[in-house]
This record gives sequence, structure tokens and C-alpha cells, in this order.
Amino acid sequence: MTFPLTHPALARALAARDYSVPTAVQTAVLDANAAGRDLLVSAQTGSGKTVAFGLAMAATLLGEDERFGRADAPAALIIAPTRELAMQVQRELSWLYAETGARVIPCVGGMDARAEARQLRQGADIVVGTPGRLRDHLERGQLDLSQLKAVVLDEADEMLDLGFREELEFILDATPEGRRTLLFSATMPREIEALARRYQRDAVRIETVRRDEQHSDIEYQAISVAPADIENAVVNILRLHEVRAAIVFCSTREAVKRLHARLQERGFSAVALSGELTQGERTQALKALRDARARVLVATDVAARGLDLPDLSLVIHADLPHDAETLLHRSGRTGRAGRKGLCTLIVPFNRRRKAELLLRAARLKVTWPPAPTPEEIRARDQERFLAAPVFTEAPSDDEIALARALQAGRSADEIAIALVRMHQAGLPAPETMAPDLGPPPRDERWAAKRDERRQGRPDRTASETGERRPPRMPRNDGREMVWFRLNIGRERNADPRWLLPLICESGGVTESDIGAIKIFDRDTRFEIAAELADKFAEAIRTTKPKQGHISRVGAERSAERAPVDEARDGHSSTHRRASSRDGGSDKRNAPDFAQQGDRPKPAWRERSDTKPGKRPHRKGPPSEGARAAERSAERPPNAKAREEHPAARRTEASHDGRPDKRNSPDFAQPSDGQRPAWRERTNAKPGKRPHRKGAGEGTHANGMNPRPRPKGGPAAPGKFGPKKKNRAPAPKA
Repeated sequence: MTFPLTHPALARALAARDYSVPTAVQTAVLDANAAGRDLLVSAQTGSGKTVAFGLAMAATLLGEDERFGRADAPAALIIAPTRELAMQVQRELSWLYAETGARVIPCVGGMDARAEARQLRQGADIVVGTPGRLRDHLERGQLDLSQLKAVVLDEADEMLDLGFREELEFILDATPEGRRTLLFSATMPREIEALARRYQRDAVRIETVRRDEQHSDIEYQAISVAPADIENAVVNILRLHEVRAAIVFCSTREAVKRLHARLQERGFSAVALSGELTQGERTQALKALRDARARVLVATDVAARGLDLPDLSLVIHADLPHDAETLLHRSGRTGRAGRKGLCTLIVPFNRRRKAELLLRAARLKVTWPPAPTPEEIRARDQERFLAAPVFTEAPSDDEIALARALQAGRSADEIAIALVRMHQAGLPAPETMAPDLGPPPRDERWAAKRDERRQGRPDRTASETGERRPPRMPRNDGREMVWFRLNIGRERNADPRWLLPLICESGGVTESDIGAIKIFDRDTRFEIAAELADKFAEAIRTTKPKQGHISRVGAERSAERAPVDEARDGHSSTHRRASSRDGGSDKRNAPDFAQQGDRPKPAWRERSDTKPGKRPHRKGPPSEGARAAERSAERPPNAKAREEHPAARRTEASHDGRPDKRNSPDFAQPSDGQRPAWRERTNAKPGKRPHRKGAGEGTHANGMNPRPRPKGGPAAPGKFGPKKKNRAPAPKA
């Protein structure tokens, strides 16, 4: 089947590229019913949409002409969500319209805007760009859309997800009314349909695949691993397949940086692609992958959207995507243009439920194989090595001469062993991972429970349809075991599935040498065979584990308490234990506080006179002199004089039974007729406490006139005596 209704110039370009059979979407856009009309196309990723809209708008741009005229204002505008996709579309349209003499100009972020402005002033037939940069050129008056005949929105759903709605509406509002609008998208959410209703007229809806049918050229797998084995699983999957090019998706830029560094350390030729890189760095990364200088690309969702990389046959989801659309877009990087591809999801066992819901929403059928083991990887390496073309290719004269020299000085076994070693030296070592012993899928568990209820009695062997989980064999086999401790517990998601490989790798032991494993909130205790305990302890001292800290249980504690135990055991007296009043053990009678036969009591015990059962103060009770000093410090200044007077010790009860304040020591009247100084400063009646500064001059404390001074008696000191002279002010310096 050839391309129908194709422009002659484009047909020659397709023939030069050996394009003889069109894809389903290319055939649909070239149909007579779609000629000259707006198109709303929903097709799978990798189905040839770029060539499809290039063929669809050829008749609108060229008409009956073979070539474009003098370039002036652009006749076609293609909008793509990312820089890489825009550059890729520009390359595809350049070879497709090569014989028409079209000038295809890219306008993307990260490039020199002044150089793009110069190219636009010189004239362009087709402009390909990102929404942000195209809006900048429009606002600056550098992009003229007055002669635009066709506008294409590629990956429209992704542009809306990235928040380019405002830019898209600004650009589309600046286009002429009679232009043709082609909208291509892998998915068709409601936002895309609303955008099509606003900017398209009588659009033809094209769907080349059923919504419930998955991509026939992509095989989907899901591998359940421990959360700590995600990076190890990526390494083993790459080693198992050894493809020409692979892409690993991460959810964040930091995850991309971390995984890229890990793969480079392991010996993989990997490059990274994320939004924080400059345009030059992104271009160099993709060029290295296309030139076979790199085999692995670690990227985020947005940066890799729409990429078409040659020979990309493996997609690995190191982080689960957020929704089904992202999963389909990621997986669409492989299986393009009729080539087969493999898509592998790495699922931590604590997120399996989310993975199942995600796959169900995407309507994908997946298989759940076990994680690749080092044995499987080595067996696959041997098969690839024996089938390598290096053994079948015709040798050159120099190679024959070198082979003769090797045979003269080395035996055949030595040459073969050297060849094997050289081959294995260039391969990264596989990782040891914990086996997945998780429960079967939820559908099987529900079916098993339903069968048990129908039969009326539990028969788990008959109800289970899948492969049963193998029973756990006892590990100690009656051997003597020694306990060790790891400072990782339930709070840090400790699980035997990944703790077991960690212990084996840290101490150089096997699974059969490990006994019981007990996980607590903050730590984990496990047993090691006694004959290997010393070797294990030495290994963990010299080699730091990847996670946590391992120590021998009781080793440090026994070393600290050894001198105390020896001193305690040297005495013949027995330790007394007594119960406290609340039923608990008395600390004074505990072994650590025991009093021994003729040994003198400690200082803190001799100074204590508290009742038994109460722990004394660490400095002991205060002495009698200290107590007297405290009591005297708490008394008022004249308390001592008042206590010595006989009348100060009398108290009388008031009418209501309470002590009379007037008869208290603070308000007691002396019997010799001479009042204390603090009382003579006021003439208040007994029972009322005077003001702290006394009454004002010439008045009573209660505001009345003062009583006359007694005859023949001297004037009492205070307000009724001579006034004190004011102190002279201090001389100025």
C-alpha cells in the first residue's frame, strides 16, 4: 500500500527514506474526507504523527506548486511542548520538505533569541517552536502570522498539563480566521475537546486505535522489588537485556542526578536529561545517544516527552508515573515505526496497589516476572558472548599475524581465558537482590476467599489457583546462635526481604547462617551461627554496611559492667531486697545499692535522716545551723525584737474563732509605754497595718488630725519630730 493523495515532492522524499507503507494515522489524514478540513487526531505514540501532519498540510501550503516561493511571512506554524520535541519536528519536516525548498525555522527556549529574530526577518515558510518563545516573538513584533495558512498543535494534552493554556490561546487568537487547525494528541481529555470546539470549525475526528486496546508493539512487564532495591533492579534489568539504547524515567530532577551518577559509577555509558540542564547540554546528551556513545538515558517525564530515538527498545520506569496518561507517554518512547519494544515497571512491594490501579486505568495487560538474578544475567552474558559476531567475521592480515604470535607463545586455554576475562571486564557486575515472596495478586486472593465461602470450609490448597508461596525453612537447624543488632526498625520500613541481603553482604555470610530475625520499632535483632559470629563481627567492623550500623548484642554492655560484677562477687554478704510501700522493689536494697557487711556507709547515706523508702538529696539534709539561718532570713527586720517582748507571745481568739490580728506578734503593743519606731511613725488604731511610708505630715494615717503630744514627754520621732534637712545636691563634675 502506497501513500494516497501525496504531493509529488513529498512522495519523492518518502521514497528516498524507504517509506513505502503508511501507518494508520498517515492513511487517515490523507483520506479524501479529511482534505482541507480541520483535524482532531488521537493516535498512539510512535505512530508517525509528525509525518502525518506534514503530509496533511502539504496541499494547503503548496497547492499545485512544486516549490515554495520567496520566503516571507510563515505559512505554517507548529507548536510543540518541549525543546527536544520541537527540534525533532524541525528535523523531520526539513527532510520531508527538502525538495520543495521550504525554510523550516526553530524557535525554542534556551537558544539565542536574537539569532532566531534574524532568521525570521530573512523569511521562513514553516516555523516550529515552543509556546513561551513563540509568544515572546509575537509580543516583540518579530513573528508575523498574517499570512498563516495552517497551525498544528503537537502533543496538545502535554502542553495543557504543563500550564501553556494562556500562551496557546494568545497565539491562536493572533492567527487569521481562515487558517486550518490540526490538533494531534496521544490522549483526548476534556480540556483538549474544549480547546478544539473553540478554535476549530467542523473538525474531523480521527481515532486510529481503540481506547481499550494497548500498543501491539510494546510488551509490558512489572517487577516487584523491595524499596531499597530499586536502583539495583535498574542495574540488573539493563544487564539482562544489553540493548542498543534504553531510557530510564524518574519523577524528579534529584532522582535523575542520583541514578545517573550511580549508573556511571557502575560502568554504564549513561547520560542525563532534565529541565535544569542548558539547551547545549541537552542537545549533547541526545546526540551522544544517537551516535551510540551512550546506551542509557536517565530523564524526567517532561524532558523526554515526544522524543524519537533510534533503536530505543527498552523503557524502565524507576519511579511510578502519577497517572495513566504519563504511563502511556513514557512507554511510547519505544515500539515506534513498527519496531518492537519492552516496557518494565519497577514496583516497590509497598506500592503494588497503586501500580495495579495505574495499569487498570491505562487498560494494559502486564506480566509479573521475578527480578533478574545474577545467575540469569551471567547465563545470558554467556549466550551473547558465544553468539557474538566477533567469532564469525572474516579476519584481517594483521589479526591473523597476531593470532599466530599468540599461539606460538601461549596455549589455547590461556588465550581463551584471557579473551573471557577481557570480555567480562567491560561488563558491570550484577546486583544481589532480595527475592519477592509477597502475596499473590488481589484478584487471586479474592477468588480464593470466594471459593472458600462457597465450599463452606477452608481449603486453601484447593482454592488457590496461582503458585503457592514456599514455606520458610528453619534457619538455625539446632545450632548455637549469637544475637546481633541493626539500628533500623519499623520506623524506617525495615523488612526481611531487603534486610536479609543487607546482612549477607555486610558480614559475608549466607542465608543459611542467619537465624531468627526480630524487627522492633527502632532496631532489628537477628541471629548468626556461633561458629561464624567472630568472623561476622570482624567483617562489619572493617566493612561499613550500605545502611544502618550493626553491632553485637551485649558486647559493649558486658564490658562496661564487668568491674562492677567482680567487685560485687568478692563480698560474702548477701543482697537484700525489700518491697516499697507501693509494691515495687526498694532501690536502697537493689544489688547496685546493697550495703555490705563491715564496709562503712557512704557519705550520702550518713547525712540522710529521711524515712526509709525515700531517696535523700544528693547533698544530704541541711545542718541545724543552716536551718536556723534560713529561718532568720525569712523573718521581717523587727521580728527578733518583737519575739523577745512578753506581750508578743500572746494571741487571743476573735469572736468568730479566728486569731485576732491585733494580738498577733506583728501588731503586739509593748507594755512599757514606748512604741517601736515602726509603730510610732503612725497613730493608726490597733488592728490596722500602717502604710509602708507612714502618714503624711500633720495628718493621721486615716486622714484625721493628729492627737496632741502628751504633757511632759519628749516628742516622739517620726512625722511629729523635727524635719530632716534636705540633702544638698551633688556637685557637678
